[in-house]
Amino acid sequence: MNAYSFDSMAVPALFLFLGLTHFTNCVVASGSHSSSSSETTMHTNNWAVLVCTSRFWFNYRHMANTLSLYRTVKRLGIPDERIILMLADDMACNARNKYPAQVFNNENHKLNLYGDNVEVDYRGYEVTVENFLRVLTGRHEMAVPRSKRLLSDEGSHILLYMTGHGGDEFLKFQDSEELQSHDLADAVKQMKEKRRFKELLIMVDTCQAATLFSQLQSPGVLASGSSMKGENSYSHHLDSDVGVSVVDRFTYYTLVFFERLNMYDNASLSSLFKSYNPSLLMSTAYYRTDLYQRHLEEVPVTNFFGSVMETIHTDSAYKALSRKTSGRADIKISPDKSINSDLNPTADSEISDPVNVAKPVDQQCPFTRFMGSFNEKVEKLEDVDSLVNYSLFMMLPLLLLSTWFIQQKLGGPSSSDYEKLQAELSDLQTKYSQLLAAHQETCKELEVKNSQDIEPLSTKETTDGEAQKERL
Repeated sequence: MNAYSFDSMAVPALFLFLGLTHFTNCVVASGSHSSSSSETTMHTNNWAVLVCTSRFWFNYRHMANTLSLYRTVKRLGIPDERIILMLADDMACNARNKYPAQVFNNENHKLNLYGDNVEVDYRGYEVTVENFLRVLTGRHEMAVPRSKRLLSDEGSHILLYMTGHGGDEFLKFQDSEELQSHDLADAVKQMKEKRRFKELLIMVDTCQAATLFSQLQSPGVLASGSSMKGENSYSHHLDSDVGVSVVDRFTYYTLVFFERLNMYDNASLSSLFKSYNPSLLMSTAYYRTDLYQRHLEEVPVTNFFGSVMETIHTDSAYKALSRKTSGRADIKISPDKSINSDLNPTADSEISDPVNVAKPVDQQCPFTRFMGSFNEKVEKLEDVDSLVNYSLFMMLPLLLLSTWFIQQKLGGPSSSDYEKLQAELSDLQTKYSQLLAAHQETCKELEVKNSQDIEPLSTKETTDGEAQKERL
C-alpha cells in the first residue's frame, strides 16, 4: 500500500477515534453528574424493619405491637420479601398462652396476628444489638441468607419500627444489652454513606423514645417517638383472658389511624402525627423533622407504610417509554418527582457549552458541529431500539478500522494471502480424502488374505484328527 492510500485511511481513522473519545467523555460526564446528585433519585421501593426487643411473658404487648405493624404494612402493599421481622420471644408458643399459636392485640380475639403467613426473620436470641446493626448497615457474614438481609438501595424508603423498654438515650435488647442513641446514629450514617436509603422513617414506642434520636445527623431521616424525655409510654388495655396488656397506646392509636386507610389513600404524614392526642396517649408524641427536606403535608403515609405501585404500559415488551409520550401518559406519579422538580427548577433548563458561547456556530470547526449534531440526536432518542441502532452504527467503522490495522500493522494476512491459504487447505483436504480411501482398500485386502490363509490350516487340522481316531 503506497503512502497516499495510507494517508487517506489514517485521516478518517483519526477523525473517528476523536469522535468516539468525545462521545465516551460525554457519557462518563453525564454519569458522574447523575451519581453526584443523589437528591434527585426517584423513589422506587419501600422496605420495613420491625423490631420487638423484649422477652418474657409480661412483655406480650411488645410482640403484639410489632405483629400489628407487620399486618398493617402487608395490607398496604409491602411484600414479605421486603420486610425484616425481628421478634425477641415467641409468645404464641409460650406455655402461659391460653390460645396456643395465636397472638391478639384486642380483647375481642377476632384478629389473630400470628396467622398462617407470618415470616419471622430473626427470632429469640437472634435478636441482638449486633444483628440489628448488621441488618441496617448490610455488614453480614457470608452464610446469612438473602431473606435476612435489608437489600435496599438509594431509591428506597425504609420504615424502622422498634418497641420495647427504653430510657434516656437507650433501648433495651433481651433485658441483657442496650442500643445507645449514638449506635443508632452511627448505623444510620453508614446507611446514608452506602446509599442504602433515600428516606428513612424511624418510629419508636418506648419510654423516653425522643431521646433515642438526639444523635441523628444524616439528611433524609424523619423520626417519631411515643414519649418525650422523662415521660413513660403506657399500655392501652388489659386482656383478662390472656392475663397481660396486649398493646401499647402509641401503637394502638397508630393502628386506629391506618385501619381507616387502604393502599390507594393519600393521607399525609402530617395527618398521622396530628392524630396523636396527648390525653389519650398519656404522654407527648414527638417527631423530629429538621433532617427531613420535604413538607409533611405533601408526603403520603404510603411512602413508608405502603408500596410503590407505579405501572407503565408500553406497546411492546422491550421498548422504553419515550420522552415525548411520557408526559401525556395517564400515570399517577410519586410526589417525590414534583417536589424534586420544584426544589431544582433549573434541572431541565438548557446549559450552553462555554466553547459554543465563545464562538458562533458558523465559526466552529466541522468536527465540533458534527459532534454537536450527533449529541442532539442521541438526546432525542425515543426508545431502546434506536439507541441500539446508533450503537451498531458507531461500532461498524470501528470494526473495519481494527481489521485494517491488524492487516497492515501487525502482519495479518491480506485478501490474496487468505485466498491462497484457502486453496492450499482445499488441496490438503483432497489429498487426505484420497489417502484415507487407499488406506481403507488396503485394510480390506489384508482382511481377505488373512481369511484365505486360515481356511487350509483348519482343514489340515481336521484331517489329522480323523487319522488319529482311526489308528486308535
